[in-house]
Amino acid sequence: MLTGLFFGSFNPIHIGHMALAEYMLGFTPIEQIWFVVSPHNPLKKKESLLADHHRLEMVHLAVDHDPRFRVSDIEFRMPQPSYTIDTLTYLEEKYPDRKFSLIIGSDNLETFHKWKNASKIIEKYHRFVYPRHSESDEIPSLTENLSLVNAPRIEISSSFIRQAIKEGKSIRYFLPEKVFKYVDEMNFYKK
Repeated sequence: MLTGLFFGSFNPIHIGHMALAEYMLGFTPIEQIWFVVSPHNPLKKKESLLADHHRLEMVHLAVDHDPRFRVSDIEFRMPQPSYTIDTLTYLEEKYPDRKFSLIIGSDNLETFHKWKNASKIIEKYHRFVYPRHSESDEIPSLTENLSLVNAPRIEISSSFIRQAIKEGKSIRYFLPEKVFKYVDEMNFYKK
């Protein structure tokens, strides 16, 4: 079974993440998507990250028992910072019946050469790349074993949502309903 791994801090998960996951299932050969909640991306600052268990809970709420999706906290139990190649190697050993691929934004291609064992990832795992933000459509090098997916650009980011909450703006329809309720009840991102 071709399983797409959608890595992210999901701080918080939002409707853009869910729409993209839906698109990947409908318009690529991917049969199931695993949301891999990352404890800390080594290329990003950790300062505004909610506790792991809260972000994991939000992803569970967003996925809401849809059998096409699975939530994974595997990186919480691995050495930190977590590296994609280590997670892929572990998952491949644990689930030999699955074929894993990566779902990544085009913005990641600019720094892909900095990823640990980037050449091994390129060689062994297909990457489905969706458009991000308004950067040019020119794709940098490292394009082997890669499919550009013509998914709609969704100009919503978790950082936009966090900032909007901090400013007291309404973000109700930017989040899946159960995630919105959780964020609101827990008073997340207000400071």
